[in-house]
Amino acid sequence: MVKVMAVNAGSSSLKFQLLNMPSEEVITSGLVERIGLEVGNFVIKVNGEKRKLETPIPDHQVAVDLLLDALVKHHIVESLDEIDAVGHRVVHGGEDFNDSVVVDEDAVKKVEALAELAPLHNPANIIGYNAFKKALPHAGHVFVFDTAFHQTLDKERYLYPLPLEYYTDLKVRKYGAHGTSHKYVSQQAIEMLGNPKESRIIVCHLGNGASISAVQDGNCIDTSMGFTPLAGVMMGTRSGDVDPSVMPYLCKKLNKSVDEVLEIYNKKSGMLGISGISSDSRDIENALFNEGNERALLTGLLYARIVSKYIGQYYAELGGCDAIAFTAGVGENAAYLRRLIIDNVSRAFGVFLDEELNNIRSDENRVISHQYSQIKVMVIPTNEEVMIARDTVRLLEL
Repeated sequence: MVKVMAVNAGSSSLKFQLLNMPSEEVITSGLVERIGLEVGNFVIKVNGEKRKLETPIPDHQVAVDLLLDALVKHHIVESLDEIDAVGHRVVHGGEDFNDSVVVDEDAVKKVEALAELAPLHNPANIIGYNAFKKALPHAGHVFVFDTAFHQTLDKERYLYPLPLEYYTDLKVRKYGAHGTSHKYVSQQAIEMLGNPKESRIIVCHLGNGASISAVQDGNCIDTSMGFTPLAGVMMGTRSGDVDPSVMPYLCKKLNKSVDEVLEIYNKKSGMLGISGISSDSRDIENALFNEGNERALLTGLLYARIVSKYIGQYYAELGGCDAIAFTAGVGENAAYLRRLIIDNVSRAFGVFLDEELNNIRSDENRVISHQYSQIKVMVIPTNEEVMIARDTVRLLEL
């Protein structure tokens, strides 16, 4: 039995699980979230009970230090030397990585070089790796790439209609992201359907970052994120798809550089930009239902409309759909957004929610569609950490 720390650093969060492998028994788990906001949250399970702390968490380095200190403070481990390996989620592996990899100097350099393709994530992933490497010098480390699951896309789906040499020479193409989550959730959905030989799953990974995927017979055939995790649907602070001509227009009108406008696309847009309230959907939901805030309502309606358009597109690509699976922070918890999204496609595809089931809060996999719905709608809490731990054990041969 070995102890493996699975680390999932998002743009504003850090999820973690410490597991005994290969039994996949969770020793502890937790979440550092609202990183970079005025007040951050840290939650860790100690003997099955959640210990919570609200404190400023300005960046991912502070988040990692907070976690490692808590492991020893709460006697979850007596020494950090008990941790045998760490698996790190890395958002962008480009075409360099179609599978997870044992970390070495070359892998670190390649991930750093790909940071311009995932500016909110790859740097955070490397910060997390460096912090854990320093604290756990004896442990083995593995990078698990979000882009790997999407390497099954064919050329007609991953190429952009630009001069072909931009792909052959510069590797400009769709890469996708959140692949570890999409893989886990689609596998769970297939199991919930009874493990049919043929299946058509649309996975809606909706968190601070958000992406949709079309999964046919367990293989991803299309996904909403593109060259970088900025593309696709509207997110917490990211714009998602925007007419490319908006960029030079804003540069001229605002007298800003391309990098400055790109910073706006990445960090000041999405839910934050439309609502003017927050990048956190819980804050927007509170403003909508407790204050009747009109911009909060607009944010929810716009978000749902954009997600539902992708569901419609992937329904067509898959030639139908057996299940729509919601996951990640927003997908798992924002019942009103799930309702708005499904309402947008209900008449076209004969899919309907059971309102009572939709409003239930649970950490379990569950079906929330009406018994007469032609497509099953599921809520499947993602478990990227288990997938990360499995790859870590496999590659390090533990």
